[in-house]
Amino acid sequence: MVKTEVTIPLGIPDVRVLKTEAGDRGEIIITIESTKAGTPCRNCGKWITKLHGRDEWVTIRHLPVFGRPSYLRYRPRRYQCQDCEGHPTTTQRLEWQDTNSPHSFAYDNHILLQLVNSTVEDVSVKEGLSYDSVAGALERRIDARVDWTGMAEIEVLGLDEIVLKKEHRDYVTLVTGRLQVGEIAILGVLPGHEKAEVVEFLRLIPPRILQTVQTVCCDLWEAYTEAVREEIPSARIVADRFHVAKHYRDAADQLRKQELLRLKKELSKKEYQKLNGSFRAFRKNAKDLNKEERKILRRFFEHSASAKLAYVLREQLTAIFDRNLSKPKSCVG
Repeated sequence: MVKTEVTIPLGIPDVRVLKTEAGDRGEIIITIESTKAGTPCRNCGKWITKLHGRDEWVTIRHLPVFGRPSYLRYRPRRYQCQDCEGHPTTTQRLEWQDTNSPHSFAYDNHILLQLVNSTVEDVSVKEGLSYDSVAGALERRIDARVDWTGMAEIEVLGLDEIVLKKEHRDYVTLVTGRLQVGEIAILGVLPGHEKAEVVEFLRLIPPRILQTVQTVCCDLWEAYTEAVREEIPSARIVADRFHVAKHYRDAADQLRKQELLRLKKELSKKEYQKLNGSFRAFRKNAKDLNKEERKILRRFFEHSASAKLAYVLREQLTAIFDRNLSKPKSCVG
């Protein structure tokens, strides 16, 4: 049998892969070592290169590989300063991980993008992480400074509201940008979702970059739209698809509830029981209905023309969203 090898870049600088293996649960474990010689002294700040040993093994979560979680395993190097009194040692600082973080920067960014139009609970389940691990990725990015030096322009700016139910903050705002090359970059996490916080962040964007923003994609939260109109008046505001869909689906579902309440009063108990299951069937897309669910909806619609119309219009709107329109200018969110 001919073995086929696939090479996948780690996306982190100054490391060498020593070994790759599969764990007991199917996870990918990548043993690495730093190729960077030295680190700044924690006391005087000078670059020190005298190796003094290594710390204990560290394992952190990295980007998934072929749907499997992956982990980086390494032993941080320690260097000794020859200039400071007592010759203190310093653990090497890594550009791709926060000190004491259980994730690489790349994996934190992956988590943040997963949170767009989702919840902390949902992402924790999908990624096999605790709630606190997902919230921690958000916390580490709040108030972080953005390096604008290597950025030429942002075609589309995204403002996404993330709900934190278990934290002292109720909301945070995830700011993303679609760059000219099509890459989506995490620009920052704001510690709230109020207008003043958004305005403050927008004013930190250098004018040369701010004037390149053509579109801002966000939900219909007034604080976002007002901040954008004031700070980027030339940008087109586009409602985030997720939030538009939520509004019209909620409206259709509200009508369904009203109609079932009406029918419960007007129909006999025996006739009304024939509509059991209409709640679940109505909330499904037409293409996902099974034979029994289609039969239940037909019964329901025989008694409610308005519910039928709401369902048809909802499906037509969804079909429009599913069309591949204006993809190069699509929203970040």
